[in-house]
Amino acid sequence: MSKRIVMSSDHAAIELRQAIAAHITAKGHTVEDIGPTTPESTHYPMHGEAAARKVADGEADLGIILCGTGQGIMMAANKVNGVRCGVCMDPFSARMIRQHNDANILSLGARVVGEGLALDIVDAFLEAEFEGGRHATRVDMIKAIEG
Repeated sequence: MSKRIVMSSDHAAIELRQAIAAHITAKGHTVEDIGPTTPESTHYPMHGEAAARKVADGEADLGIILCGTGQGIMMAANKVNGVRCGVCMDPFSARMIRQHNDANILSLGARVVGEGLALDIVDAFLEAEFEGGRHATRVDMIKAIEG
């Protein structure tokens, strides 16, 4: 099933973001790449927030965000109510954050994973679905923290 995916990064991850966008577009998904497009230094919090708001507002089904480590941009995205974003460096974790945590944004570190591994991680994230059941209770507990 085709998904609407928003993508963003800071300057450290432009090339990997573009490679991922091409990969998932070829698989039939719709990608909204909200940049940046130039290598000038930029601030990951604004890019994480921008993508997170699109997911939280329903403009995208899922998000994929990147910075050097994936950590900083993930922290910014998780400040937006309704967002559950995790940093993954392996396909198993990417599958589990979807299946067990109903994560709606994946964060990657462009200085941590190479392109081949990143594409495997993205595939695992996009192919997995939330399992619900006992996991829904836990996700509801996370949502309750937001207020």
